[in-house]
Amino acid sequence: MGITDNKILSFADVSVHDNPKDCWVIINAKAYDVTKFLDDHPGGDEVLLQVAGEDASEEFESAGHGSAARLMLDEYYVREIDPLSSPVKKTTTPTPELPVKRNMVTPILPPKTDKGENNFVIKLLLILLVLGMAIALGLYSSN
Repeated sequence: MGITDNKILSFADVSVHDNPKDCWVIINAKAYDVTKFLDDHPGGDEVLLQVAGEDASEEFESAGHGSAARLMLDEYYVREIDPLSSPVKKTTTPTPELPVKRNMVTPILPPKTDKGENNFVIKLLLILLVLGMAIALGLYSSN
């Protein structure tokens, strides 16, 4: 669906732009083509692809984007959204569940995390350990 000469788009016009090669989002009644920004989005491209072709205003606001992010939107602006048009909800096809085999051992793995999060947890634990030791030594030496 191409853009006509109209200055205003409908939710349906934006809804077809819902994939990694053509990704648009609606934020505060304005359409943005964020296709070229997918690789640079600090939260990862998955965040944008989950709301591709949809109104992402709530997600944008709840993520706490600052003034820099709001200024960046201007670069990706396409057109205004007709407030009278109806939002389009994506239809998702449920994935079929795989049959469960009896006597099959399923390994329980810890959730995947990025290394930065692991480093943070380790550093936090070390700090707590050092503080605990300092408190213990302080109590021990005061007796």
